[in-house]
Amino acid sequence: MELISQVLVLEPTSQVLGKEPIVPFAILLVVILVIPIMFERLRLPGLVGLVFSGLVLGPSGWNLFESDSPMINLLSEIGLIYLLFVAGLEANLEKFRRQKSRAFGFASLTFSVPLVIGTLLGMVLGYGWNISILVGSLFASYTLLAYPIISRLGVVNNEAVTVTIGATLFTDIGAVLILAVCVAVAHAGAFSFAKLLTLLGWLTLYSVVVVTGFDWAGKEFFKRSGDDEGNKFLFVLLSVFLAAVGAQLMGVEKIVGAFLVGLAVNEAVGEGPVKEKVVFIGSVLFIPIFFVDLGLLINLPAFVNNLDTLKLTLLMIVGLIATKLIAAFLTKLVYRYKWQEMLTIWSLSLPQVGTTLAGTLVGYRAGLLPLEVLHSIIVLMLVTSTLGPLMTSRIAVGLNSSPAEDPAPPVPDQNAPERDSAFTIVVPVYNPHTQQYLIEMAALLARQSQAKIIPLAIATAAAHMDAPQLEASLQRSEWLLSKATAQSRALGVVAEPVLRIDDAFAQGISRAAREQKANLIVIGWGKRTGLRARLFGNVIDGVLWASHCPVAVTRLVESPKKIQRILVPVENLTAPILQPVQFAQMLAEANQSHITMLNVCDRRTSSSKIAWRRSHLSLLVSKLALANPPEIQIIAHENVAQAILQAARLYDLVVLPFIHNRTSPGGLAISDVTTQLARQLTCSIIMLGEPQRTQVNVITSHAIPSITSTV
Repeated sequence: MELISQVLVLEPTSQVLGKEPIVPFAILLVVILVIPIMFERLRLPGLVGLVFSGLVLGPSGWNLFESDSPMINLLSEIGLIYLLFVAGLEANLEKFRRQKSRAFGFASLTFSVPLVIGTLLGMVLGYGWNISILVGSLFASYTLLAYPIISRLGVVNNEAVTVTIGATLFTDIGAVLILAVCVAVAHAGAFSFAKLLTLLGWLTLYSVVVVTGFDWAGKEFFKRSGDDEGNKFLFVLLSVFLAAVGAQLMGVEKIVGAFLVGLAVNEAVGEGPVKEKVVFIGSVLFIPIFFVDLGLLINLPAFVNNLDTLKLTLLMIVGLIATKLIAAFLTKLVYRYKWQEMLTIWSLSLPQVGTTLAGTLVGYRAGLLPLEVLHSIIVLMLVTSTLGPLMTSRIAVGLNSSPAEDPAPPVPDQNAPERDSAFTIVVPVYNPHTQQYLIEMAALLARQSQAKIIPLAIATAAAHMDAPQLEASLQRSEWLLSKATAQSRALGVVAEPVLRIDDAFAQGISRAAREQKANLIVIGWGKRTGLRARLFGNVIDGVLWASHCPVAVTRLVESPKKIQRILVPVENLTAPILQPVQFAQMLAEANQSHITMLNVCDRRTSSSKIAWRRSHLSLLVSKLALANPPEIQIIAHENVAQAILQAARLYDLVVLPFIHNRTSPGGLAISDVTTQLARQLTCSIIMLGEPQRTQVNVITSHAIPSITSTV
């Protein structure tokens, strides 16, 4: 009532919001939820919408928020730390190791050329050496905003692209360390060579302690934590803020600690559910608030009415684009890349988001960078984050993979689990309404590969083995298993039911499948709703992360015995696309069905490139030596998901590869085509995805796709 009375007496809005912090927080949540979606539909990056929202809501707009609000400052500070932490955590160490010499060569060029030109630009504009070097370092790094685009186009394994991805590790480290030195020198007062050496010594010591110490601690803690994702999640968060506090105690900027600890725990966290949830927290809350706070700092009248600021902005945009082009051209000369590869490198290295914005804000708050530089860098971010991905989508079309990255002959895995001669399919049963179709699907595959079915029921463990709830769970599980066994035998397939008592469904399914030496898990589709499912994952997320074998998640709207037309959309023109095709072929042979492989290319793709795509797909399929190879269709369309949805109207089943949502190093979530299709397709769906540990670009004689979803 007090808030309503204040509004009724027309008390200034900013004062009301200041007294009621829950109100601005609610507004921030609405902005974070709605604005990025609106801008992405306009083909603009969501982060552009967040900065624009801050401008509208701040002092230059409706004045709902104050730029010095304690709550927003705290959340923005956490977002800043999270931004650099995610940049370190998302660093692709595998691609760096694969092309480390060339990645270092390109990183040296794309870092040094912008650094030198940016420093000279600062000196020409009248800034001191320290500020000029900091301005130059802001040009030196880049953010891989276009990663989803090159992934969708299937050119991630091109050598030039791999080199560009690997080089981000060097450029980010260099930019963060220069920022730390510049800020520390500014705080130290009078400059001297002795102070600089002392600072570099402390910085080196701190970096070594963080990287080695947290790497060791992370691996040891994860080893001892077992399957407790909650404790792992808290350990990673604690590591971030401990490193940030340690950096402040050492006189180093806290974002340096956040970035270094991201690198330190990179391998310990791995590509697993813990990393997914840690990044999720930052990408949906703290990092978006950081971008909104950037918008609050913009003084629109001062920017528009100041001719010098406009000139500075133009110089920075032109200088950044030119220096990145020069670096890409020099890389082309050194490593003899093609013109298309050079332009792809250039477009990938243009966006200035994560490290650049973090360094700018830290420099501004430290009193090093004036307001006009802050304005110019924000505009630079908006321009490059829009221009870079747009250029990549046009330039990288038809870019070929490097010969060195073509699939190698299968190599026996010494660590792979031993297989029985009989093919084994595990079918977890939980929902009696969907169980019939699941068993039918498993039976079709089993008859085709002379396999046996293992219906699996999980009874949730209790503290005492004689607990009433455990007894009820066991009785229900036994009833489900007897029903599944009868269905399997009626379909003419051998069934060996298994009842397991376990603490959780996901771990129980994964462990039982390993004990039974399963070749495939066929599981029902579940919903990804609720805070717990979104934050900590659902059952099948856990199964896929932990399983030793492929998992097939099904959403069947009719009996699988009626499936006659199967559509297999393929995004990437690489060997892993054969896994969904191989799975669909097993089902097609059982039902005498027809398979169509569908690839969607950009409308601007030339007829010669379309012909190349068709021949390349035919060559990949020929490696399977199928008796009835699938039909290959290529459609030119501006929207991949819409093209597949239109084509799917004529089919009974769509087989999709499971592709995890990837977040850019800027921390904003990017949705993939598979997720969109799964929401909108009305026909039967099977999603396939390999276990994370064994995802390789090799097709073995027993390869079967795997998937992710929920019971």
